[in-house]
Amino acid sequence: MIRTTNAHLFIAAQTHPGQSGKNNEDNFAVSAYTLSQHNPMPVVVAVVSDGIGGHRAGEVASAMVVNGISGMATQANGGNPLALFQESFYRISEEIFKQAELDATRRGMGATVSCAWVVGDVLYIAYAGDSRIYFIREGKIRQVSRDHTWVQEAVEKGVLSSSQIKTHPNLHVIRRYLGSETPPEPDLRLFLTPNDNDAKAKANQGLLLQPGDVILLCTDGLTDLVNASEILETLQGKTLNQTALALVDLANQRGGHDNITTVLLGMPFDKKQHKPGWVMG
Repeated sequence: MIRTTNAHLFIAAQTHPGQSGKNNEDNFAVSAYTLSQHNPMPVVVAVVSDGIGGHRAGEVASAMVVNGISGMATQANGGNPLALFQESFYRISEEIFKQAELDATRRGMGATVSCAWVVGDVLYIAYAGDSRIYFIREGKIRQVSRDHTWVQEAVEKGVLSSSQIKTHPNLHVIRRYLGSETPPEPDLRLFLTPNDNDAKAKANQGLLLQPGDVILLCTDGLTDLVNASEILETLQGKTLNQTALALVDLANQRGGHDNITTVLLGMPFDKKQHKPGWVMG
């Protein structure tokens, strides 16, 4: 693909270390492309990653994830995003693990990741860990990713109720991340309804976007403190830049106990004919 300076989507992003005094181990990138010299179809690739590990090792791991996926996207032909997710997750996870084994100060480092790949008006996603992806359309918000955490597995197995998650001591135990000894499979499920089974969620890939749709990628520093309905409410009447700032501010007002990163991608719309809730600008 060919890098370009102008994206066909509205894009906004913010990252903040939070209020705990810890180093910011989140990283993100949003890149715009055209498919080739002969095919001007626009493409946007967004990656958000939250590092795991002390002594700045988490920051190293998340940077490797973001730079690695972005770099591989640049070299790709753009025709098969899901195959690229598969290859990049495996290759980058293996490299993180090898580096951690060579440097005792980075032992155990890893990173969560969420990715969105928009080709024209078609969406593909992939993720590992608890950095989430939300989809907003016509005043409704859906979490289209699924957390890879101990508590999420417990809820799915009926061991915990959803109301018990926030206070459970295993809330932040990650079950899938890049940098693990066995490289993880990218989760390619895209959940559009609560009733989607795994097969249906995978079949939702290649979702046709509509004018005014918004995709939000974010780390758990936001979602631990701000719920989905509050995200939707924050978006109303604001530009995407204003929304990204407001979400970070809201998480910080509530304690900001972790790094906070938000990336918003918005499909353009006709102001006279369409009212998605947010404002272009």
